[in-house]
Amino acid sequence: TKSEQELKDEEMELFTKYYMEWKGGKKSDNISYANIPRFYYRLPAEDEVLLQKLREESRAVFLQRKSRELLDNEELQNLWFLLDKHQTSPMIGEEAMINYENFLKVGEKAGPKCKQFFTAKIFAKLLHNDPYGRISIMQFFNYVMRKG
Repeated sequence: TKSEQELKDEEMELFTKYYMEWKGGKKSDNISYANIPRFYYRLPAEDEVLLQKLREESRAVFLQRKSRELLDNEELQNLWFLLDKHQTSPMIGEEAMINYENFLKVGEKAGPKCKQFFTAKIFAKLLHNDPYGRISIMQFFNYVMRKG
C-alpha cells in the first residue's frame, strides 16, 4: 500500500506526462519559446528594498525622458506662429486652413520635438471634406496639444 503523498506524487507525474503528450512535447522542444520576451515582472515586496528603489528610480528616469519630449510653452507659441504664417487661403469662415505642402514646410521649421506630428498619416487623419485638400490649423494644433 502506498502513502497518500506517494499517490499524489504519482498522480502529478502522470498528469504532467499526459499533458505534455497532449500538448505536443516538452516546452524546451519548441525554439520559439526562447524568442518570446518576458513582458510581466511582479512588483517588489515590501521587504525587497533594493528592488523597490530600482523601480522608483527607473520610473523617475522614464518620466524625466517623457517630460523632455513634451513641447514647452515657447515651442507651442512658435508652432502656432509658423502654422498661422503658412496658412492656405481661402479661409472657411473664421477657420484658418493649411495644405499639405505648407504643412511639410512648417514641419521642417518647427524643430525636432515637433517632427513626430508632421506625418502624412496625421495629416490624413485630420483631413475632412475640404475641397482644397486642407486641414484646420486649430484642429492640428489641438491634436499636438493632446498628444504632445
